[in-house]
Parts: sequence; C-alpha cells; structure tokens
Amino acid sequence: MNWSNTDHPHATPKHRPQFWRALPKIDLHRHLEGSLRLESLLEIAQTFNLDVPADNLETLRPYVQVTTDPANHIAFLSKFEVLRHFYRTPEIIRRLVYEAVSDAAADNVRYLELRFSPQALARVRNFPLEDVTDWVIAAANQSADDHNIQIGLIVTLVRHDPLPQARKVAEVAFARAGAGIVGLDLAGDEVRFPPEPFTPIFKEAKQVGLGVTIHAGEWASAKGVRQAIEDLYAMRIGHGIRVIENSQVLRLVLERNVPFEVCLTSNLQTGVVHSMNHHPLVDMLDLGLKVTLNTDDPAVSNITLTDEYGVAVNKLGLRYETLRRLTLNAAETAFLPPKPRSELMAKFEEWLPAPDIV
Repeated sequence: MNWSNTDHPHATPKHRPQFWRALPKIDLHRHLEGSLRLESLLEIAQTFNLDVPADNLETLRPYVQVTTDPANHIAFLSKFEVLRHFYRTPEIIRRLVYEAVSDAAADNVRYLELRFSPQALARVRNFPLEDVTDWVIAAANQSADDHNIQIGLIVTLVRHDPLPQARKVAEVAFARAGAGIVGLDLAGDEVRFPPEPFTPIFKEAKQVGLGVTIHAGEWASAKGVRQAIEDLYAMRIGHGIRVIENSQVLRLVLERNVPFEVCLTSNLQTGVVHSMNHHPLVDMLDLGLKVTLNTDDPAVSNITLTDEYGVAVNKLGLRYETLRRLTLNAAETAFLPPKPRSELMAKFEEWLPAPDIV
C-alpha cells in the first residue's frame, strides 16, 4: 500500500510518508505466517513445484496476498491455507523468519513481538514442534542481532485445532518461557469455538511467566473480550474493536486498563469494518481505552506499519501526538520483565520527538 503527501488536505511534514517511516516504531501484533516475502514464496513454489500458479510474482500474488478479494474473513484466511504449504525444510523456515524480522527492521520497527503457530509450520512435513520452535527462535534472534531490532516471540494456539494439539504446542512454549518465547496467544474462529476449554492452558501460561494475548472481539461480539480477560487471563486483547458495543465490558476493560492491539487494514480486509472512515479506533480513544497500532499480517495485506500510520492520519484524522501515545502504550505493555520494559519506555520517550517540536 502506498499513500502520498497529497492524500491529506493539509499535508505538513507530520503527514508525509517520510516522516512516519523515519519514526522508531513498535509492532505487538504481527503474525510470522502473514509476513512472508512474495519473492521468497515464488522461489520456493518453483523449487518445490508447489500446486499453485507461480510463473511470476503476479500469478502467485492473488493466492497469498489480498488483491481483489471480497472483504471477509473467509477470503482473508484462505491465504494462510495456501501459505502453509511453503514450509518445506528447516532452512526455508529459518530463512522466512529471518526475512520477516529484517523487513520489520527496514520499516524502522525497533521492538517487535512476532507471533507464530508451530503447528502450522510443522504440518506439511510433520516436523517436531520442538524443533520448529527452536528454528524460529534461532533465526529471529540472528536477524534481530543483524538488524538492530529487539524481538520477542509469541506462540499462537488455534481455537479450532484439537485441544490435545493445543496442549502440546503450549507445553513447547512453556519450556521456552524466558528463553525466546515471551507470550502465548489464542487465535482462530471465535464465533464457533468458545474459549473455556483453553482456560487451564492460559492459567499455566501466566504461572510460568508468559504474557497472554487473546484474539477477541474481532469477528464475534464484545462478550469475547470479557471471556478473554476473565477466563483466559488476557493481559492484552488482539483486535477487540467490538468492545465498544457493550458498556459493561467497556467498564471491565477500563477498570483493568487492558490494552488493545488494533490492526486497521486487516479489519477492513476481513470485513470487520466496512469503511476505514468508520473504524472504531477513534471511538476507542475517545472512551479512554489503551490502544496500540499494529500490522497483523503485513505481507498478506501488502502493507507496512508506516502505511498504517498513514491510514490513521489520512483516514481517521489522528494527530502525531496521538500516534506517539499509541507507540508509548505499546512500549508500556510489551511482554518484557519490569526493568527491560522500563528501559524500552525510556528509549521511546527519548527517540520520539515531543509533539510541540514537530
């Protein structure tokens, strides 16, 4: 996605892509499986003769990236069904992880929490979950060292996968708590699969010191946000934009100061919102909710975090001081121990220009 200086009626330096691109950023909600380079996917498809049109980038693109698709979650998630066929060797997995982290760094993301599903990476070749997780950790750390970016990894469970499999994946994450893995996530079909069966897993995640973030209040109602907080010990909510539909859930969120990981373009492409001009982010801010801005699946959506800043400014009318606050919110709610989190907050306070001098 590209946006130009002329998109905004009063294009000051604060509204220009160069300004946003140069700012240090934080992304707390980015899926590895949605962050794969199209060029790398083309090479893999051709090398392994995958059953997908791969004559060139443009023939492959519609299968792994949102193009002219209808705006609904079925079309969006169909990309991941294709993408799961690309994880053919340990070397490929390591490469894709390395590139995903380096691409974030190229967008001046200085702190990244990258989430991934070991079961998705392991499925086609039946790799051991432990091995896959260790490959991701090693490649992410190497890329972070090479590209001056700080990274934490979050393991994602899937609601509609068998519960015994989710337990196995969670145990792999528990064994690596503080050794590459910083959090546990729950994603998937929140409409048909309630969260209660996962309560023991997320209780244990909290006990072993992992951060807990739950996809909720995206495709289903605000009730999912309440369930995430009360049943799954959520410390952050992925998406959660339907929280504004229920005053009781709003009260709970405000009392506990639970942060939200908002992803603008993803919400439009999945049909959660029907017009960016009416995205509830502005309402969430007006209600005093703690919000962060993230990409979700940048390669599938064909965006960067810089692009999302541009959408926030041009489509929603957010000002620099608001975007600065969202970034500081992200630093404040990163899944880090207290001292490193305080250090991260201090860095971003220093790096981000004060609103009155921009």
